[in-house]
Amino acid sequence: MPKSSPHHRRRIGILAIGIVVLLLVTGGAWVYGLVRFAEMIPETVADADTSTDAIVVLTGGSERLSTGLQLLADNKAGKVFVSGVHESVDIAELLKTAGIPLDELEARVETGHGAQDTAGNAVETAAWMHDHGYHSLRLVTASYHMPRSLLEFRFALPEATVVPHPVFPDNVKRERWWLWPGTTALIIGEYHKFMLAWLDHETARVLGREKA
Repeated sequence: MPKSSPHHRRRIGILAIGIVVLLLVTGGAWVYGLVRFAEMIPETVADADTSTDAIVVLTGGSERLSTGLQLLADNKAGKVFVSGVHESVDIAELLKTAGIPLDELEARVETGHGAQDTAGNAVETAAWMHDHGYHSLRLVTASYHMPRSLLEFRFALPEATVVPHPVFPDNVKRERWWLWPGTTALIIGEYHKFMLAWLDHETARVLGREKA
């Protein structure tokens, strides 16, 4: 078997160093982006007082619905729209689940059954907002889900005022999140979804086209 020449070994060494540097740079960029994303996750409700045309609740946790309905009871908006509700669930059932008296708020709650994901929530809500002539909304979803939700809603409703109203699930450990495996996995998953959504919208913008 012929021995490799010094020149050949040097080329292999340079290639190996290049691969290591590329991996380190890529890994460093990923970690930096993850940390920046985690910093985007709200720790408090920054604006709890502003009234809006509507309150929009994204399904995914009972505290989201109860928060949205309490905001409605406090007259922070005229209507609640719950997006992404399973087609077999009706308003009365939602209110019963949240422990809200049916006769008080039922007429002010509407549901959307077409959304399958966050982008779908935004599109479904945009159509509902346009149908009602609304121009502002208070968005209720989990804190870790808020960055991606705002990205999608600001794309679907660029002229609307969106006031974020995060809720804070007990099982998501915001402080020192990297020490909690479940929270770490959740935030990493949201980070990846956020970046994919951002890349999708940026690609559409650069190419000058609308998303289907």
